[in-house]
Amino acid sequence: MSHHNTAFHQLLKPLSRHDFERLAREHHRGQKLRSASRWDQFVGMAMSQLSGRQSLRDIQSNLESQRHKLYHLGAKPIPRSTLARINEKQPAALYQALFGRLLQHCKSLPGRHKFRFKNPLYSLDASAIDLSLKLFPWAAYRPDAGNMKLSVGLNHGTDVPEFVAVSDGNENDLVQGRRFAFPKSSIVVFDKGYVDYGWYK
Repeated sequence: MSHHNTAFHQLLKPLSRHDFERLAREHHRGQKLRSASRWDQFVGMAMSQLSGRQSLRDIQSNLESQRHKLYHLGAKPIPRSTLARINEKQPAALYQALFGRLLQHCKSLPGRHKFRFKNPLYSLDASAIDLSLKLFPWAAYRPDAGNMKLSVGLNHGTDVPEFVAVSDGNENDLVQGRRFAFPKSSIVVFDKGYVDYGWYK
């Protein structure tokens, strides 16, 4: 079988399979899994999330059509009944622990820029995310539109967003900005939406 080095394969590169399997054993509950593994579940759910699958049947069909690519990832298609059972019965704590490992890995990597500052450098900004009022009526900020606000403080030393907050779309950017506890002596870059001389002190 010919090898296909897919974009999805590249997305999984920062993830150590050894670490994943160790965490999967730590967070396993009940009898041994027979027809599928937590790795099959993870690959299946990640692929379905990135490709916008809408149901378990849709996920199963997509995985079956990608069988030859899954083989090179060390995974296999997973029946929808098995996927539903693993999602329901096995603890989600595995993925919380996996996120912690990935975050540690990302923080250990040097930034990609060449300039250096003595003090930590952060960028602070907020973006409005449009939402459908039919699906998210709580997000209304006008009679005909809905959104929420995503505030992010990005550490340029590691390229990791160390501070993240989701809030009401009508909320002033400063509200969440003031709550981010940037390290002392940090350099923080932002736009005029964060101008508050009292906060600077």
